[in-house]
Amino acid sequence: MKDNLTPDFMFGHYWEVTPEFLAKNGIRALLIDIDNTLAPYEMPEPDDRIRAWFSALSKAGIRAALVSNNHAPRVERFNKTLGLIAYPDSGKPGKKNLIRAMKEMGVTIAETAVLGDQLLTDCYAGKRLGLRALIVPPIKDKTNLFFRFKRLLERKYIRRYAKVHGREEWMAFWKVKK
Repeated sequence: MKDNLTPDFMFGHYWEVTPEFLAKNGIRALLIDIDNTLAPYEMPEPDDRIRAWFSALSKAGIRAALVSNNHAPRVERFNKTLGLIAYPDSGKPGKKNLIRAMKEMGVTIAETAVLGDQLLTDCYAGKRLGLRALIVPPIKDKTNLFFRFKRLLERKYIRRYAKVHGREEWMAFWKVKK
């Protein structure tokens, strides 16, 4: 059975996903989640670090699109200064808007990756399509019962990744033991 919940790569922060890393891995396009991947829910607009990161991607010829489960007003406001292709209310782990974003960017599955903070939405949606999944720990995790349950389910797959690739200090978020 195909493993759609174990990420291909994990990073401590989105900015560690560099143009050099992407080029080395043949990735020409990124489908990116906003909330808790790039910014906490409370940050309505991108800060200088986010804008600089997108600028570096663009200069390196890396295409980017925002694919968020959040509503249009949030996504549109966040995207206003970035001017990216953006799909709010994307319904991840559904694949429809990931496919639409790739078509709009003119890229293939082989050259596209998804970047997010959740295995059950971002990773699962991307891997079901055959995309590579890049995962970061959430910037600010929600503490309600639903999200705590989701994080508990994710732990097994983070451990699987850590077993193969080594445990990084930031993996403590998922309570991955050494």
